[in-house]
Amino acid sequence: MHPQLRRLSDLRVSRSLASKMVAFASIGVVNTFIDLGVFALAYKVFELPIVLANVLAWLVAASCSYVMNTMITFRVESGRVLKRKDYLSFVASGLLGLIANTTTLVVLSAYVPVFTAKLVAIVVSFVVNFSMSHLVVFRRKPAHGADG
Repeated sequence: MHPQLRRLSDLRVSRSLASKMVAFASIGVVNTFIDLGVFALAYKVFELPIVLANVLAWLVAASCSYVMNTMITFRVESGRVLKRKDYLSFVASGLLGLIANTTTLVVLSAYVPVFTAKLVAIVVSFVVNFSMSHLVVFRRKPAHGADG
């Protein structure tokens, strides 16, 4: 491939990835409010322990995230079809994000206010969740016959 065509192709892939990251982040903003709302309700109103409140908030936000990312961010890869297998894969891959989120929350809450720790934990889990979604859950399937 001609070097200039290769650069154009790389730029297209780069823009596509950037576009997905922006969509994922935008959905993440919505999910941040869902996560914070459920967490605040569970932690402050129902007085659940911090870890239980965080896991409950994560489950609700992760479910909303799966639906929105299937329909918007990864619409090409998913065909905008909600599938139990993909949902379970999304939740399973998100467990790594949940672990990063909860660990950050628990450690930081010893040093800063709980809701400040929660906001930092959400940022940490964004990085983990986008990576897992992009590389594992919604990766583009090879075309039939492309492998051999």
